Amino acid sequence: MKREFIYSAISVALGLLLGAAFLILTGKDPLSTYRWMFYGAWGKPSFIAETMTRTTPLVFTGLALMMGFRAGVFNIGAEGQLLMGGITAAVIGIYVHLPFPIHPLLALVIAALVGGALGYIPGVLKVKRGLNEVVVTILMNYVAIYFTNYLVRGPLKSGYLPRTAPIAESAQIPVVFPGTRLHAGFVLAIFLAVILKIVIDKSTWGYELKATGYNPFASLFGGIKTNKMVMLAMTFSGALAAAAGAVEILGLHHRFYGQFSPGYGFDGIMVALIGRNDPIGVIFAAMLLATLRTGAGLVQLRAGVSKEIIWVIQALIILFVSISQVYDMWFRKRGEQF
Repeated sequence: MKREFIYSAISVALGLLLGAAFLILTGKDPLSTYRWMFYGAWGKPSFIAETMTRTTPLVFTGLALMMGFRAGVFNIGAEGQLLMGGITAAVIGIYVHLPFPIHPLLALVIAALVGGALGYIPGVLKVKRGLNEVVVTILMNYVAIYFTNYLVRGPLKSGYLPRTAPIAESAQIPVVFPGTRLHAGFVLAIFLAVILKIVIDKSTWGYELKATGYNPFASLFGGIKTNKMVMLAMTFSGALAAAAGAVEILGLHHRFYGQFSPGYGFDGIMVALIGRNDPIGVIFAAMLLATLRTGAGLVQLRAGVSKEIIWVIQALIILFVSISQVYDMWFRKRGEQF
C-alpha cells in the first residue's frame, strides 16, 4: 500500500508538471496560476471552509466506489443512488416532523437504506443471474435521474422552479463555522472514512472483502462466501453514495432540485482511484479535487487563466494514475512469476 501511495503522489506531481507545461505553451505563468489556485482553496478561513464543504460529498462517493472496487465490482450507479438519497432525505425533511437531532439522523438513515437497496439489486443480479453490474447500474442511473426529475416537476414541485419545498429547520445538519457553508457532514465523512479504515484493515470481514477482490476463485476455495461479499459490497456502496446526496440536501442546499449534483457520483471513481482504494487515501484525494475546483475561481480572476485548465489538470492526473496502476499490476504479475 505504501508503494501505491507513492505512485499516486508521483501521478499527481506529473499531472501538475504537464499542466504547467501546457500553461507555458499558452503563454501563462504556471507559478502564478498554482499560487492563486492554492490561495483560493486554503488562503483564508472562508476559503478553507469552502474547500472542506466541497470535499464532503467527494469523500462519501469515493468511499462508495472504493467499497465496490475492494470486492472487484464497479458500482457506476453512484450518481443515481446519490440522487435517490437526496430526494429521500428531502421528503423526510419536509413531511416528517421530529426534533433535532433525531430528524436529520432519521433522514440520513432512511436515505442510506434506499441507496443500499439500489446497490443490492445489481449485486444480486450479478451473483444470481450473471448480469454485468456496470450495465445494470448505468441503466439504474437513468431511472433515478428521470424519476427524481419527475418528482420535482410534478408531485413534489414547490413554486415555479423544479425543486421541492425547503426542509424543516429541525432536519438541517448544522453549520460548524458561522458565516460559511461548512456543515457537520464534513466531520461525518471523515469519521466514516476512519471507521472503514479500521474495519477493512483489522476485521475478518475486511480481510474477506480484500481477498474477494484480489482473487475471487482462490477466496472461494479458501472458504470465503464471495457471492455474499459482492452483494454486501454493492449494498454498502449504494448506501454511502445515497448518504452523500442526503448530506448535501440536509447540510447545504436544504431542498432538492434536479441539478444539485455536478456529477459527484462519477467523481467518486476518480477519488477512489487516486486514493488507491484506501479510506484515508480517499480523504486526501477528495481534498485534492476540492482544492483544484475551489481555487479555480481565483485562478481565472487573478491569473487570467480559464478555469477549464482545472479539468485538463484533473484529466492528466487520472491518466497518470491509470498508467501507474497498469504498471503496478504488471509489477505484481512479474513478482508472482519469479
